[in-house]
Amino acid sequence: MNKIVVPDNVSKHDNVFDVLKERGFIEQCTHEEEIKDLLTKEKIKFYIGFDPTADCLHIGHFMQIMTISYMMKFGHTPIVLLGGGTGMVGDPSGRTDMRKFMDVKTVEDNCNAFKKLFEKYIEFDDGFEYYGGEYGKKNGFNREPLPGKAISLNNAKWLMNVNYINFIRDIGRHFTVNNMLRAECYKQRLADGLTFLEINYLLMQSYDFMVMARDLDVKMQFGGNDQWSNLIGGVDLTRKELSKSVYAMTFTLLTNSEGKKMGKTQAGALWLDAERTSCYEFFQYWRNVADADVEKCLKLLTFLPIEEIEKLVNVDGSEINKAKEILAYEITKIVHGEEEAKKALDGSRAAFSGAGDMANIPHTKLGKEKFEGLGLGVVTLLKEAGLVNTNSEGFRLIEQGGLSINGEKVVDKKLSVTLDLFDDGKLLIQKGKKVFHMIEI
Repeated sequence: MNKIVVPDNVSKHDNVFDVLKERGFIEQCTHEEEIKDLLTKEKIKFYIGFDPTADCLHIGHFMQIMTISYMMKFGHTPIVLLGGGTGMVGDPSGRTDMRKFMDVKTVEDNCNAFKKLFEKYIEFDDGFEYYGGEYGKKNGFNREPLPGKAISLNNAKWLMNVNYINFIRDIGRHFTVNNMLRAECYKQRLADGLTFLEINYLLMQSYDFMVMARDLDVKMQFGGNDQWSNLIGGVDLTRKELSKSVYAMTFTLLTNSEGKKMGKTQAGALWLDAERTSCYEFFQYWRNVADADVEKCLKLLTFLPIEEIEKLVNVDGSEINKAKEILAYEITKIVHGEEEAKKALDGSRAAFSGAGDMANIPHTKLGKEKFEGLGLGVVTLLKEAGLVNTNSEGFRLIEQGGLSINGEKVVDKKLSVTLDLFDDGKLLIQKGKKVFHMIEI
């Protein structure tokens, strides 16, 4: 997989702040004019934190990867901060329940998996070494990061060995419970029971910013808009403890026109790993977004120039489908590479119009013997292909007229799929209007 390269023609602006604002990334920032001036006059270190809540990156992480790519394009150095320490506690932001506990090994394994996946898209300076870890002291590093490369750190290095009494005396005194409870993330949790464990998360993330500002001269932290309270905590703590000015910026969450988070499929999250979400499924998700969401997604998730995006979306009726196809192709190309994007495009066109190669839509290969004699029940086949999870879901799909085989609507819930339904060893299943799946024997 090639690393992400932002094309030169992505924008007419020569300041990354203006580029991010033009494309709709920026939601809130602490000092807009100061930040714009800083990003114009200096090449800074900035960081984004990622708690390892799973062993794979999803589309929400991709938004942050795009942000990192733009910042690197303009000469700034990203620090990808893996939450080996904060991941042991769990961020209450955006949740109505407490995160499940993970043991140390799971957190470490997830951090390692994250780092490998980030390496697909971002070039890291693996020769950079941070010597941090000793509480209360400024810690050093072996050299400045190489230009054009990111560095990766793990906050377990300075959080896991902190003396709790010292931490509460030194850091906790700067935070009032009154202010913390005004934060939206804590308000949402109060009704169901906010634990003291979760209250500590704000202190820990704020401490991350202070440590990196002290040791590495990090000047900015970026995060999703649900992280605003945590980012502000770090800005304030750094000012109080170090008498140093640092800045924070949050980015819009990837939501649709109805305000709901995008990136959820029937199978769960929209993962960036093709083993979890196939390239075709990934492509189809974006090919099928609502008309009202196309412009936003093109701006946030592709590198097409704004002028080109405006031409694509300022059309009437079904012409918007061309923009959706381009959106799907461009984002799949960034995430999975150009070759896989072309295959997904071809498969999509084949499924919907017969104009491409059916080999590129999702396939399941089954033994010929399953379809001999009385054959295989249609609902059982749907389960084996991963198209439904239960018999009742399969029956309901047929009752609602949502299943076709080789272009013919299925009306019999007890239909047996036999060899005579196959054409040259292939059988095409269509679920609803947008899901196609090929069965091969």
